[in-house]
Amino acid sequence: MNNYKYKKSIMKTIIIVLSILTLFTNYINSQMTPFEKNKLTTTTYDECIGFYKSLDKKYEQVKMIEAGETDIGRPLHLVIISKDKVFEPEEVRKNGKVILFVNNGIHPGEPDGIDASMMLVRDLTEGKYDNLLDNVVIILIPIYNIDGALNRNNFTRVNQVGPLDYGFRGNYQNRDLNRDFIKCDTKNARSFIEIFRKWKPELFVDTHTTDGADYPYVMTYIATQHNKLQQPLAEYLTGRLVPFLDEEMKKKNWEMCPYVTTFKLTPDSGIVEFPETPRYSTGYASLFNTIGFVSETHMLKTHEQRVWATYGFLISTLTIADTDYQTIIKNKKLADENSKNKNEFVLEWNLDSANANKIWFKGYEAKYKPSEISGLNRVYYDKNSPWEKEIDFYNNYIPKQSVTGPIAYIVPQAWWKVVELLKLNKVEMEALNENRVIDVETYYIETFDTRTPPYEGHYQHSNVKLKKVNEARKFFRGDYIIYTNQDCNNFIVSVLEPQGVDSYFNWNFFDGILQQKEYFDPYLFEDIADSLLNSKPGLKDELKKKKQDDEKFRNDGSMQLKFIYDNTIREPEFMRYPVARIVNTD
Repeated sequence: MNNYKYKKSIMKTIIIVLSILTLFTNYINSQMTPFEKNKLTTTTYDECIGFYKSLDKKYEQVKMIEAGETDIGRPLHLVIISKDKVFEPEEVRKNGKVILFVNNGIHPGEPDGIDASMMLVRDLTEGKYDNLLDNVVIILIPIYNIDGALNRNNFTRVNQVGPLDYGFRGNYQNRDLNRDFIKCDTKNARSFIEIFRKWKPELFVDTHTTDGADYPYVMTYIATQHNKLQQPLAEYLTGRLVPFLDEEMKKKNWEMCPYVTTFKLTPDSGIVEFPETPRYSTGYASLFNTIGFVSETHMLKTHEQRVWATYGFLISTLTIADTDYQTIIKNKKLADENSKNKNEFVLEWNLDSANANKIWFKGYEAKYKPSEISGLNRVYYDKNSPWEKEIDFYNNYIPKQSVTGPIAYIVPQAWWKVVELLKLNKVEMEALNENRVIDVETYYIETFDTRTPPYEGHYQHSNVKLKKVNEARKFFRGDYIIYTNQDCNNFIVSVLEPQGVDSYFNWNFFDGILQQKEYFDPYLFEDIADSLLNSKPGLKDELKKKKQDDEKFRNDGSMQLKFIYDNTIREPEFMRYPVARIVNTD
């Protein structure tokens, strides 16, 4: 009997111990990410948001908020990590902290940053890198393209090694969100801009995975193109920030190189720094004097390698942000001040292909063999033939199109979509309190090219040629004056000058002016054309010369009538760019 009681007691003890172990194991597993539980997987959207909610509930230095709408109807979440438990940007800035903004899942089929950030935030809150939060506050979007994250598959990233399944590049409008930061066709982009302009980060990281050539590096990166940055940001980026990150990643055994866009076909021909224009996240960020990086892990490395390399990159960025926080804050303040007083603005850049720097590069020999499909030669990279050598790095750009900024722009309220976007970007504007005639400089659109087929939902314009006219124009009460004495001048000029590569004109916001609304009937216009011809000094001589120089024009009466019509009474709105420039105060 005693032996039976003893055995029963032992069994109870074993059950209790097993229960405790089960509870402990469940607790440990609850702190693990789906990736850590299975290195072949990436988190789902629901798992990701649930994970951050649990961190928010458990740790006072983590706060997750709903920060705007998205096209799919789910809120865009923002996770804030603040050692001091300060979660308002104005207070963070008063406390002298660098704000590091990390954006994940803009392309959910490239999920390395999503998984890496989950581990990073947990490790920070559990004290693993507690000292790195002394001078930095992190704001982080867990998954930006929620639509694409919910649209999981295992085939669209055909060139990528793992994970088992993942999200889709486009959102449910089939938009690429990393082309939407100027035009803002999506609610996601509008929510992002609200966050960005509210927090005004000094540093920004957007996490991605590459396509392209094969090479040994797991991590590559796109740094903000230095020619486009205000000083002293450009000097700090190239002289301190990039060298530090290169060295830190090498110490972590994640040696990296600039993003591999080949000058010709293969990397040994040289690589070209990616020219991120404002439609891209880092190009947009640079307009507001924020230094940006796109982390680009290599598609042919395993998902596990890519996640840990991204983790290492984020830790390295956090390290220098904490170390150099005073310099980083000071540099942005100086750049913002310089922007207020800036006069000359570059609207479009060309690669300086005549001048290249040298970088050390590790690659695989590119070889050719017959394609099993076509029988024609195809390129492949032979991993049994690695090489290391200096190659050309084309990382300098020169101005293609520049403009002298006006004292102010006038944006008619009728173009309310443009006004909305300017307000969204926190551009300061003053509404006219009465109807006024103002002397302005006006652009008339002479020629332009239009892209076909459409690109990201737009028939985008380019190669715009203008004619400038000084004239007195009537503006109405409620039209907006925008003075160019703001720290966001780079943004203002880039979107309002029609020749800007990502201007609102080039993104079709002003296409209404490109269609003439009123015309003439030749048989009636003949009766008044002669008097109109004589009403404008010099016009008769211009007509005479054009008939002498142009045979087709000389033999076409309708063309001659149109010439008179266009130069006298044609509607002024046709081809007149609505946004006016105030260039003097006389």
